[in-house]
Amino acid sequence: MSEEIKIKGWVRILLIIIPYIFIVGILQFIAISLAGSDFIDLNIPQPITQKLLTLVFSFLGTLIIVAVFVKYVDKEKFSEIGFRVKNKVNEFWIGFFLGLLIMFGAFGILELLDQIQYQAFEFDLSQLIATILIFILVSFTEEILFRGYILRNLMYSFNKYFALILSASIFSFLHGFNPNIDIIGFANIFLAGILLGITYIHTKSLWFPMALHFSWNFFQAILGFKVSGQNSYSMIRFSMTEPTLLNGGAFGFEGSILALITMIVSIIAIILYYRRKKPAVTLVNHKKPRTF
Repeated sequence: MSEEIKIKGWVRILLIIIPYIFIVGILQFIAISLAGSDFIDLNIPQPITQKLLTLVFSFLGTLIIVAVFVKYVDKEKFSEIGFRVKNKVNEFWIGFFLGLLIMFGAFGILELLDQIQYQAFEFDLSQLIATILIFILVSFTEEILFRGYILRNLMYSFNKYFALILSASIFSFLHGFNPNIDIIGFANIFLAGILLGITYIHTKSLWFPMALHFSWNFFQAILGFKVSGQNSYSMIRFSMTEPTLLNGGAFGFEGSILALITMIVSIIAIILYYRRKKPAVTLVNHKKPRTF
């Protein structure tokens, strides 16, 4: 790539920051007003209706600003960020079932090791539906922004693996203000950014990371774990004898050594898969962005 193209990738990311904060901030303010609240206090749990409404407006803001930048700054079709559907169904279901298997496996291992103790099953259909919608919105919003726009543009400026590390660093930094986060939790959020982006650098498709992101968060919540330190509706209620590095303590499963090991193994497995498939899957032929 020429020096001109190298500059433009990261410059585009800088250009989107202020418009993104402004547009999404206004829409979130509207959502909070419609929900009848004055402010969002991260230390006070939001009512689920307010949280859902805020996420809907955040998703719409993200969709609008990214779509505008892709069309008028990147000069590309919006589908190019990773929404092509041909032959992508398997990617979605692989991501979905990977998240499911990891969370159910983690729950089983932690219970066998007596790190958690099952207490009760609590079912609420309206809460379940709202939780599904919440984590769909979270996964779509964050993947469009972090993988579809930020990682994609970093790949125009840098080596794809360096771009992946840089995008994961941004992802972890912006989650670094979550409640009860510690060094292990921060490291795991960084690894989550790597895991969610590792297929994207080879396929430029968002279906696997969106499905994995949703599945990871949803089943983590349903099984009673905190999601990145935050409470949500759970069908399973369990107790912890004491917080440990194995169960993650107040930050939840994502604060545990078990999560760290699981993600490292998953990342290595995906890297090996694409190395073997390298002749068939490559980014050399990806469309170069036009100048602006």
